[in-house]
Amino acid sequence: MAINWFPGHMHKARKEIAEIMPQVDVIIEILDARIPFSSENPLVPELRGDTPVLKILNKSDLADPIQTQRWLEHLQQERGITAIAVTSQDTKQIKDLLNVISEMVPHRVSQDKQLRALICGIPNVGKSTTINILADRIIAKTGNEAGVTKAQQRIRLDNNIVLHDTPGFLWPKLEPEDCGYRLAITGGIKDTVTEKEDIAYYAIEYLMEHYPELLIERYQLKDMPATPIEVMDAIAVNRACVRKGGIADLYKVSEIILNDYRSGTLGAITLETVEQGIEAKAIGKIQEAERLAKKQAFEDNKKKKKRRNK
Repeated sequence: MAINWFPGHMHKARKEIAEIMPQVDVIIEILDARIPFSSENPLVPELRGDTPVLKILNKSDLADPIQTQRWLEHLQQERGITAIAVTSQDTKQIKDLLNVISEMVPHRVSQDKQLRALICGIPNVGKSTTINILADRIIAKTGNEAGVTKAQQRIRLDNNIVLHDTPGFLWPKLEPEDCGYRLAITGGIKDTVTEKEDIAYYAIEYLMEHYPELLIERYQLKDMPATPIEVMDAIAVNRACVRKGGIADLYKVSEIILNDYRSGTLGAITLETVEQGIEAKAIGKIQEAERLAKKQAFEDNKKKKKRRNK
């Protein structure tokens, strides 16, 4: 099942970011440390040019620390990229980002000019909470669901920094398909536009391969069942989520799994490795090239038909 969520305000935010990007000195992109590739904004590499980018891997306390370190090393290989892992619970760590931002553009600081920064991130990645900590006051509306911020605003921070905040947004077509599932598992897409059973099934399938010991420990499984649906059935029995006739209530089981994952109760888990991100990016480039080729072929065919009809 392909997962997409692109409300009207997200289309507006996309246009606003494209307009303001050339005017900023630093781009601050907040990623979810559990899905560093799937939570990347495709507009940043497309429009940044030589503008330095601070990639903040937020919610790092919920992610696998080994994978987080590998992602930091990978991201910083690209020119002009600074990557830092943080957690919103550590306010000092967040406040220190003001110094990091200043150090990224020393020429602006030495000229005593306002440093213009653009902050962006997908829905529910913790952008509003980060802004409130940086500003040392409640400015951005926060909430434990996707799509809370819906309007752009300018915020004055310490260190002579002016921060341009834009609503969190996704993109019209989430590719590859796995990205949509990972975003849904972490809460980057509203639960109301997905099927929880489908999302939980995908999560269990990944956990069975990469974190089987955490599944066994959390849900008191005697051994690992052969399939995700059997895991869900076992959890249903252990958590008394069984309907009349002994049928597992998969919706309730799915809620348990997703809530346990998002809260960190299940453990520190990353849903994509660096290798998976590299592979997905390569697939994305091939798919984009194929789309452009089809579009060009269509336009060429239209021109031929016009010439014939003259």
